[in-house]
Amino acid sequence: MRVDRGVRGCRALEFGRFPKQGLTLALVVVIALAIAAPASAGSGGASTGPTGTGSTQSTAPKGNPFATRGMWIWELARSDGGSLSSLVADARRYGINTLFIKSGDGTSIWSQFNSSLVSALHAHGLRVCAWQYVYGNHPITEAYVGAAAVKAGANCLVIDAESEYEGKYVSAQAYLTRLRKLIGANYPVSLAGFPYVDFHPGFPYSVFLGPGGAQYNTPQMYWADIGTTVDAVYSHTYEFNSIYERTIDPLGQTFNRPRLGQIIRFRQMSRSYGAAGVSWWDWQSSTTGAWQALSRSVGPLTDVIADTSLASLGLHAAGDLVVWAQEHLVTAGEPITIDGGFGPQTLAAVESFQSAHGLPVDGVIGTLTWQALLRYAPAAVKWVHRGKRIVATAASARRAGIVEPVPKSASLRAKRNEIAGAGGAGRPRR
Repeated sequence: MRVDRGVRGCRALEFGRFPKQGLTLALVVVIALAIAAPASAGSGGASTGPTGTGSTQSTAPKGNPFATRGMWIWELARSDGGSLSSLVADARRYGINTLFIKSGDGTSIWSQFNSSLVSALHAHGLRVCAWQYVYGNHPITEAYVGAAAVKAGANCLVIDAESEYEGKYVSAQAYLTRLRKLIGANYPVSLAGFPYVDFHPGFPYSVFLGPGGAQYNTPQMYWADIGTTVDAVYSHTYEFNSIYERTIDPLGQTFNRPRLGQIIRFRQMSRSYGAAGVSWWDWQSSTTGAWQALSRSVGPLTDVIADTSLASLGLHAAGDLVVWAQEHLVTAGEPITIDGGFGPQTLAAVESFQSAHGLPVDGVIGTLTWQALLRYAPAAVKWVHRGKRIVATAASARRAGIVEPVPKSASLRAKRNEIAGAGGAGRPRR
């Protein structure tokens, strides 16, 4: 029944309107990957593997597909009434180049995202990026949900991982490992997560933004929802996110009716910080004034100097940033445990590293120490559930790198869900 509903969705597209999305059982994804016709690599899609087993290994688009002005769509039926002609017309009117359209939620794909939709929007000169909301309870199935959107011809894929993924290092690694096997190592993927890293010490940023993870970072910088200023949300977000060394493409807000001048300043601040692209959440919540504010011609700011400092870590700090620092310290030759806690062992390792690199020996990982530390690649870590017996042979160590139980910091609670009012998970109540 659910498969049929997805097929009817494709047919409805022929009449210029999109259906209300239905959820397709994730098991269907495996079948779909095996039987679907290869998508055109030229449109950012995937090609079937040489074995004919349904691999979605893809030819990645060149350049940064997030270097664009984009608009996010949660429900097509509530965005211009689901009218293809209206969507295209408004995208052109307001200078939107890329549509970020929800393609999956947990273990279910959304029938609103399909190859017919993608092809139609491509034909009108628009890029289409799929985004899926993930929970981490069934990471392998969620990987197939993401791969299905790639198979449908998406130019890029965004992982919307939020509070449900707090502490789930093993799930994040399992999800990304399978996803990369399905879509290829170079297919463009971005993480759209919390902007304030320090508010979420247990969130596995180092997995999602580490080796084999997302190449791009699209933090949800909803200043009005957070209750701060545009300038402050940029400073705070970049101070902590830049440490992960992924290209940052800010995601701003048009929902909840922010002041139009703030929308304009958000765009201007993106230039001050050198962002290649900016996107907005979301289509169905945007007023006419918001649309005009995000497209109006504006000049650069002359009174702003971007804050390029990096967050400092010291004794007793805990969280994923400490995990990230420890992974780099290990590669730099410091024999420490990667546990997410900045204790005496990590302090001694930092002081040793600073001394060896001609830095002030203060035991604090500040901007200069980060810059030196980040010249080293992070250690390859295979995360396992705490309490699981770890048996590491020489061969397994070579394959997986370091085998560690989930860091103790993964159990730390978030200080606050700063983007709780934005939505995106599941379907809004009608």
